[in-house]
Amino acid sequence: MASHSHNDAHHDGHSHGSMKSYVIGFVLSVILTAIPFWLVMTGGLESRGWTVAVVVGMAVVQIIVHMIFFLHMTSSAEEGWTMTALIFTIIVVVIMLAGSIWVMYHMNTNMMPGHDMDLMSVPQ
Repeated sequence: MASHSHNDAHHDGHSHGSMKSYVIGFVLSVILTAIPFWLVMTGGLESRGWTVAVVVGMAVVQIIVHMIFFLHMTSSAEEGWTMTALIFTIIVVVIMLAGSIWVMYHMNTNMMPGHDMDLMSVPQ
């Protein structure tokens, strides 16, 4: 039987974050959430398109921050799992964004059909 030290049992060669990296990730996440929230709530940008672009841009940056600081995904990961996880993340994000945009775009049409309420009569 091989003898392992206490440190070998808990550190299997994978990169684990330090308290400093978690705090940096948390602070960046709060900033990347607060800025879009402020823009939307105050109408900080005159153009609706620019506001959407900034919010989406901040969301993409926040995904990268989470992947680096919380999921510890670096270029030195073993066996290609980083690339697999990155591809899976991109696929899920594209599906979620496309679905969300589709639902929001068609929500008015689906929820409020173009019926003329004056033409509808109540049977007496």
